[in-house]
Amino acid sequence: MACNEPGVAVYRYRTVFISDLHLGSPDCQASYLLSFLDTVEAERIYLVGDVIDLIAMQRRVYLPESHLAVIRRLVTLAAEGRQVIYVPGNHDEFMRSFCGQSLAGIEMRLADWHTTADGRHFRVCHGDEFDHAVRCSPLLWLVGNPMHGVLVRLNRWLNHWRRARGKGYWSLAAYIKQRLARARAYIARFEQAALTAAGRQKADGTICGHIHSAGFHRGREGLYCNDGDWTEHCTALVEDSGGRLSLLHWSEEPRVLAYEPGPEHAPEPAVGSGVAANRVA
Repeated sequence: MACNEPGVAVYRYRTVFISDLHLGSPDCQASYLLSFLDTVEAERIYLVGDVIDLIAMQRRVYLPESHLAVIRRLVTLAAEGRQVIYVPGNHDEFMRSFCGQSLAGIEMRLADWHTTADGRHFRVCHGDEFDHAVRCSPLLWLVGNPMHGVLVRLNRWLNHWRRARGKGYWSLAAYIKQRLARARAYIARFEQAALTAAGRQKADGTICGHIHSAGFHRGREGLYCNDGDWTEHCTALVEDSGGRLSLLHWSEEPRVLAYEPGPEHAPEPAVGSGVAANRVA
């Protein structure tokens, strides 16, 4: 689906943040990701780590046409004048050796500072650097254990079954994480580690990925933003022309998951509401 085709809706943003694509792994939801890249226009696109799953590819090289199409689309966006910034993560750590360079027009950076349209400064990083701050307790099996791989495979098989029966995408992983107290506690510790780092760096907040759990959390140190992933949840963090941040879920029916919290903003929409964007057709 090309964004220039007549009658195709285009969602326009100032900045888009996506992470944990895991291209090269069977778990990557490449069809949804390509639909997103073909439908959303942005001046700047951040790839916030684990873009290519080099760890998975050490076990088995898996690069179907849909994954190659995503890579070609990103290169094309850079060639068309979009600023594409790649901040590697722990699954594509090898790419950190290229930071400071440009690959096919894509800027490689170890981390970055993003200034929103309303003048706030956010540090952009993958988030694996915060792992040490939560290792004082056993790592959550849903996040750091091989059992997480089992859950992702179950998620993939379940959605193959659902699609065969004409049903929409549904995340088993998200359902379990929302109901497991240990998962919520782990995520809370991770959020606080990111906010503590933002406070030390005099930032307005942190934008990251890594733990496959999209969300916002406002603390005394600033605003924590996690853009989620494209293996279990198909989510992106987006900034509009006024600097407002929101989270999108992108599957058969794209929708807003949440707006950034704050007294200056309207209440969060109910899950399932329409995408709030500068939309044209």
